[in-house]
Amino acid sequence: MLNNKSILITGGTGSFGKMFTSLILERNPDVKKLVILSRDEQKHFQMAQEFPEDKYPAMRYFIGDVRDKDRLIRAMTGVDYVIHAAAMKHVHLAEYNPDECIKTNVGGAQNVVDACLMTQVERVVALSTDKACAPINLYGATKLTSDKLFVAANNIRGNNPIRFSVVRYGNVMGSNGSVIPFFLNKKKEGVLPITDINMTRFNISLQGGVDMVMHALENAWGGEIFIPKIPSYRITDVAEAIAPDCKQEVVGIRPGEKIHEEMITPSDSYHTYDLGKYYTILPATHRWNLVDYINHFNAEMVEKGFSYNSGENTEWETIDTLIDLIKIHVTN
Repeated sequence: MLNNKSILITGGTGSFGKMFTSLILERNPDVKKLVILSRDEQKHFQMAQEFPEDKYPAMRYFIGDVRDKDRLIRAMTGVDYVIHAAAMKHVHLAEYNPDECIKTNVGGAQNVVDACLMTQVERVVALSTDKACAPINLYGATKLTSDKLFVAANNIRGNNPIRFSVVRYGNVMGSNGSVIPFFLNKKKEGVLPITDINMTRFNISLQGGVDMVMHALENAWGGEIFIPKIPSYRITDVAEAIAPDCKQEVVGIRPGEKIHEEMITPSDSYHTYDLGKYYTILPATHRWNLVDYINHFNAEMVEKGFSYNSGENTEWETIDTLIDLIKIHVTN
């Protein structure tokens, strides 16, 4: 699908961007152009060592910020597909710096929408988070707003054939700033800080996130929020898997944190369909025929009142499965 296409990834020097880049270059040797847009010049430098332009001539390293619409328009000229991964994502930092989070996660999202509509982009997939579902923190609220902007962008495209969609998933194993690398670093101290012994989270690998984006690029009709069916883990099990000999010290939840995360609320259930591997929340307003959509994907509407919550999940990681997954996705 991506051969002879030009792709741009905002926030492309992050964990997701590097994994997605590796996959594209491996599976699509004839990709026309792969633009990495990031404001972090040091990460650009480091990524260029891993994917040098002399070995991968499709690579382009484009310093830019999603807050700068003019720069986005220049970067997206000639681009076919855009993956929007740029965001401020640390919950407690967003609580302390709300204005900066809003500028990037909301203003930046609108700039991406506008720039895509002003160029010849064909497909746009925005990365979201479980924290955007019934948010209690500023980060989640900004990502919910971002989701709404990308979904609604399909209503203002006129005759432009562009399609916008969103992928929403949980904690990514081993991503920058996530709990597993944090625990791996802290275990040498002999004590692991536990926010709450009842805390749970959804779990997905970077590869799982990349696969979701590919699914959205290939299958979105415009306006969907795609949600994976993934297991949950207990934070205490993660600690036990990483450092069974360490003391677990309860320190209390940080500002804006939930005990359990959600990806679908009971209110969402009235627009949510089961696609098999994924759920999708369909837009209330869409430009395609719902019956055609249901028939095409063999979609089944979930029960009214259905919710998808990490604490009430039917699939769980165990200490043993976590040990194996950490070896595969993080420490190797």
